Amino acid sequence: MLDPQLTNRRWLRELSGSVRGWLGLAGAAGILAGLCTIVQMGLLAWLVDQLVTHASAPAALGWAFFGLIGVLVLRAVAQWVQERASAEASLRIRARVRGELLEHLAALGPVRLGDRHSAGLGQQLVEQVEALDGYFARFLPQMRLTTVLPLVILAVVASLDWLAAALLLLAAPLIPLFMALVGMGAERLNREQFVAVTRLAGHFLDRVRGVTTLQLFNRTADSINEVHAAADDYRRRSLRTLRLAFLSSAVLEFFASVAIAMVAIYIGFGLLGYIAYGPADALTLFSGLFVLLLAPEFFQPLRTLSQHYHDRAAALGAADGLLALLKEPLPQGHRAGASRAEPGHVGNDHVGIGYAADGHGASIALRGVTIAHPGRGRVLGPLDLEIAAGECVALIGPSGSGKSSLLQLLAGFIEADSGTLTIGASGRIAWMDQRPWLIQGTLADNLRLAAPRASDAELWAALRRAGLGELVGGLPEGLATPLGERGYGFSGGQAQRLALARVFLARASLVLLDEPTASLDSETQGGVVDGLRELMASGATVVVATHQQALMSMAGRRIELSHQARRQEIGHDASA
Repeated sequence: MLDPQLTNRRWLRELSGSVRGWLGLAGAAGILAGLCTIVQMGLLAWLVDQLVTHASAPAALGWAFFGLIGVLVLRAVAQWVQERASAEASLRIRARVRGELLEHLAALGPVRLGDRHSAGLGQQLVEQVEALDGYFARFLPQMRLTTVLPLVILAVVASLDWLAAALLLLAAPLIPLFMALVGMGAERLNREQFVAVTRLAGHFLDRVRGVTTLQLFNRTADSINEVHAAADDYRRRSLRTLRLAFLSSAVLEFFASVAIAMVAIYIGFGLLGYIAYGPADALTLFSGLFVLLLAPEFFQPLRTLSQHYHDRAAALGAADGLLALLKEPLPQGHRAGASRAEPGHVGNDHVGIGYAADGHGASIALRGVTIAHPGRGRVLGPLDLEIAAGECVALIGPSGSGKSSLLQLLAGFIEADSGTLTIGASGRIAWMDQRPWLIQGTLADNLRLAAPRASDAELWAALRRAGLGELVGGLPEGLATPLGERGYGFSGGQAQRLALARVFLARASLVLLDEPTASLDSETQGGVVDGLRELMASGATVVVATHQQALMSMAGRRIELSHQARRQEIGHDASA
């Protein structure tokens, strides 16, 4: 079994391979900037030596001053290219990861994501993906600079004074050593921090959504205290991570400063003649000043890398959660030999794509289909069933007999464990249940989830077919009337009719209804049933799971699913 951290690092390396060109450009530009720094320090040391030791006239050194300005300009350009290239690499990788996550979530469907909180998923899509930025924009490019520039500087210093180079070389390993020690703790803290903020997001969203219930039961004060406690826990975890970062930076700066001070003392005493060992006697103002100026630059890439090492820890912590989500097993539509059209989903929380003309329903054929859920065993089947195009079928039976599972199978939310499923007539699949998903926005925004390019006239026509035309027409703002999250401002029946209007707009060939009138009064239920009858008249195939007599009477055929055999019992008399 692979170490999870090894898996995370391997995944990050694979991501970096997709932007190898941009990262290579960033590394090359950074190395060029470092070489310019070496040249800049050499020119400064030479100018000081010429002015002090050789008493040269400044006018005679004009070319050196102009060269110094040119090096500074070239260094600035190289640093700008490095930042732009590394930022572009990070942007592309984050866009790719976010796209893969969205595709994976869409493929998983609402059933497999039922045990995950929407706030937690949103936090992963935003915060955890953004946590990859520092790793690709700063840490990886700096890694390349750290492996090249210190060696170049060490070679230059060794050519001037090998004893000064030895002092630098002895102090250099201390920084990577402390980086590794700090990194192990930082990775663990970042993982815990991401888990804490994911829980906090879900905790807070649950309390906001349930604020009305909390007020009714006079529990708002307790809820505020709970949110405060969760937020305070996250604050403590964040400060613990920052404390570790500041402490490690202080330790690394201390060792770098001590090493630079040792080099400065050696050069000072060597120039004064107090050290006669090795190359000290050969030190000049130029060589001594040049080495002294290069000493901080020798440690600078290592110090910068230590600062960005926490970006690496944050990326590894984020990779833990992102990989866990990406490794969620996808439905295997062909595992049971299933054959289906490529549908879209509309009406509840799925937006359809493609077109299906009115009057062309979808035919359905199931052969020996079984469905099993983890921990529950088989919940449906073996089932043999044929539904003709344009037919309306009611699924009836006690709770737990598999009605919703069958609808989820037809919608593509889950796959069959055995048997074959064939859905003919490629087109849209519309899904509608007793809790339609409405977004915060206008009525028009909610309707256009099913038909983004629909005109206002088409929206009004759909509302009239769903029995909402008169109500919306009486609103001061009409289609521009705002709705709150989850349809706040509409009653349950009005929300059901709005979802029904979306089904009309979708022109779906197959409409799946899961207890669409379970929580409605008889009058409102009658209006929804009338709208469904009009939908049936348009030629769509309708499959509805229900306990309501009104919907059973609407159907042309009933299929009873039982706990014992979990096979269909078909009755052709709709009035039976």
